[in-house]
Parts: sequence; C-alpha cells; structure tokens
Amino acid sequence: MTIAVDFDGTIVEHRYPEIGKELPFATQTLRMLIEQRHKLILWTVREGRLLEEAVEWCRKRGVEFYAINKDFPEEEEGKNRSFSRKLKADVWIDDRNVGGLPDWGTIYQMITERKTYAQIMNERFSFDDPKPKKKWWQF
Repeated sequence: MTIAVDFDGTIVEHRYPEIGKELPFATQTLRMLIEQRHKLILWTVREGRLLEEAVEWCRKRGVEFYAINKDFPEEEEGKNRSFSRKLKADVWIDDRNVGGLPDWGTIYQMITERKTYAQIMNERFSFDDPKPKKKWWQF
C-alpha cells in the first residue's frame, strides 16, 4: 500500500517552521509500516532547508521514506506529473483530516486490518447488550 504522510501536526506537533515534539508512537508506527513493505511518501508543504531538516529528523529516528513530495523517487519535477501535485496514494495520514488525526495505534490498526475509523470505533465502543431490554408495552 502507498501511504502519504504529512509532517507538521501529524508526525510532530505543529511548531512550523520549527520541528515540534514527536507525537506519541508516530515514528515507531511508521517504522513498522515500512517493515511490512508499505511505501511511505512524505507529503508536506515544507521545502528547501525546512524540508531537508524534516527528512533528516525522520531519518535519525529510522524512518526512510520511499519518496518525498512525489509519487516515486525517480520522478522529475515538471516531467512526470500533471500540473496538479496530487499523489497516487492509497491512504493519506494528515492532521487536517475531517475529524482530526486518530492516535497512531488506531492509524496502524486501520492500515493493517484495512478497516475504517468508524469500524474500529464501533468495535471498541460497542455497547450491544446481549439481553435486549423490554419495551414499556411488553410484560
């Protein structure tokens, strides 16, 4: 699976242009996904020196991305892509997601079990009572 991952607010706390503190289990989860042969693409607004700092920060923590701000490592800017910067990813992990960013444990579960956030939450918080309650008109 190809997974696009944002940096600020997703892997680290939002402190742009600085690098914030790592969000709990972010790099650990990313390393596990890489070990499972998922292709991770760093997809960030950072450019130039700020991008290099983010890539190096991840590299020091054992996270090597398949590609950075492009679909594949060999892609040349302006040659292989349409005008749009839209990636061909299966999943995007981004704090700007509708509903916000789930914790990294939930993200890992969603990817490895191929479940939606709603499916996981329904499983976690299922309050199905094995014995149905009687209605007021049933005696």
